[in-house]
Amino acid sequence: MTYTSERPPIAEPSDSLRARIPGWGADLDPKNRPSVPKLRWQDDRPGWDFPERQPEKWPRERSIEHEFLTPVFGTSCPPKGLSGALRRFSYRKYSEGRAAHWLLLLAADRVDAWESHLRSFATLRPDNPITETGVLSEFTRHGFSSRVGKKRADVKHHLVDPIIVAGPWVLAAGLAYSAVRKVLRRR
Repeated sequence: MTYTSERPPIAEPSDSLRARIPGWGADLDPKNRPSVPKLRWQDDRPGWDFPERQPEKWPRERSIEHEFLTPVFGTSCPPKGLSGALRRFSYRKYSEGRAAHWLLLLAADRVDAWESHLRSFATLRPDNPITETGVLSEFTRHGFSSRVGKKRADVKHHLVDPIIVAGPWVLAAGLAYSAVRKVLRRR
């Protein structure tokens, strides 16, 4: 019904609704509710016991709204480095209802990505931005023709994508080049 300035019609009385609609109001009386026995504590049925706690190998992040950690929690990605410090600060300082909490966690994810990129340079197989970003498929898998003339929603940001993806790598390479050049000039 649309909103009008006139007074809405008075609802039907419960008796006429019960007569017209089978089962209407079945849950009004607690004795008729099918879930009422479940809502009352029954001494003859065993209750729920708190599960055994998972051991904490390192201090875990816990929201300030919660008194303690859940009995089971994930351990696949322990917080480490600057990103871990940002995550711990976010959980220690801000409530989950604050934007600062989530913005810090987003920043920690970006910092973690860069920490992983930098850590990969210390391995025998460093990150390769050319193959990992899928740039080569633009030329070999009809990348350009799949976008031109089509009504795709992601076409609007294609001009910015190379800057966002390759920009940090080009900047890092430029900084490394200038650092090496300064060191060689001093010698």
